[in-house]
Amino acid sequence: MEFTFNAFYTLIAAVIVLLLGRFLVNNIDFLRRYNIPEPVAGGLVAAVVSLIVHNFWGYSITTSSALQTSFMLIFFASIGLSANFAKLREGGIGLVIFLIAISLFIIVQNFVGISLATVLGIDPLIGMIAGSITLTGGHGTAGAWGEILEVEHGIQGALALGMASATFGLIIGGIIGGPLAKLLINRYQLATPSTDAQIEQRDNTPVEPVPGEFVPFEYPHQVRLITADNAITTLGLFAACLAFAEFMTGYAKGTLFELPTFVWALAGGVILRNVLEGIFKVTIFDRAIDVFGNASLSLYLAMALLSLKLWQLADLAGPLMVILGAQTITMALYAAFITFRVMGKNYDAAVLAAGHCGFGMGATPTAVANMQAITNMYGASHKAFLIVPLCGAFFVDLINATVIQVILKFFV
Repeated sequence: MEFTFNAFYTLIAAVIVLLLGRFLVNNIDFLRRYNIPEPVAGGLVAAVVSLIVHNFWGYSITTSSALQTSFMLIFFASIGLSANFAKLREGGIGLVIFLIAISLFIIVQNFVGISLATVLGIDPLIGMIAGSITLTGGHGTAGAWGEILEVEHGIQGALALGMASATFGLIIGGIIGGPLAKLLINRYQLATPSTDAQIEQRDNTPVEPVPGEFVPFEYPHQVRLITADNAITTLGLFAACLAFAEFMTGYAKGTLFELPTFVWALAGGVILRNVLEGIFKVTIFDRAIDVFGNASLSLYLAMALLSLKLWQLADLAGPLMVILGAQTITMALYAAFITFRVMGKNYDAAVLAAGHCGFGMGATPTAVANMQAITNMYGASHKAFLIVPLCGAFFVDLINATVIQVILKFFV
């Protein structure tokens, strides 16, 4: 029997998952030591409980996908609204190098998937499903390309395989990022972990509104001083971004400019912020954007993991599990030996490697959560929080779509 949670019950359940995750991370040394994000910790427990209930009693729940999507869009809009052109310039050559590194990884990811599929005697396109389509692309890209592969390329069950692979990637991306960064930080003695007292003192110290130095998402638990007026104005900006995203998604459908809705939400944020700030000299309340963005990030991840049906992963064919396992190892090795090294082999590079694991296997929200878990323990990384949200949310989807199109031409 399946129970459907409406938006109110879904929100309540997500908050409970977040509180559970916070309790687990604060009280289990292993989770705190290896920087497992709170939504991932709580979400996995909820998913396991759901699996047990389903297997023994046959009950399952379906959460509100509309609410989950809304929080995802608000998160991506917050990235766009935080991106003024001055901050983009701060990324400098590091932004370009990181883009090159993740572009090469998308090619590597598809090479691994297609090669192993060929060796295992299954359709090479299934290797792409277990490649950048679902891992770098996430559930949205998996859904879009799953239908195309089923209809135009005859891959039966492509949509189901894609969703299961994306689910696997979302879980793994949130698990390997923190431990990998911790390993790199300790191996090269890049930073010293903060004590519990230091973390508590920092979180209770309000963020000061220093122009040009504010970087969003770094410390989600730190106090942000905002007013009701700031909050109302910022909510209006978010509403404008989501309206723009909905309009552009429909307008661009079937054209060369067809993009996922969340990309349009991010682009709308970038355009709106820079037009208001640069032309009309309107003050943008970064702290309010940060509060709403962090809240949306946590709630989205909690809902995504709460809605996982782990029993669907049991239906994955053996060869697909082999490919996904190989992709996990490839991601970890690439982040450690390529991403970390080309980005400078320093603390920022370690945080960037954790972020790459997040969106290279799962999604940009997972990448940000990975980095938050690291910086909460070891300290700020402005560079990582400037580069990863924009690369993971915007540029990587454009690059991924291009690579997928080029590869598919060989199978037409």
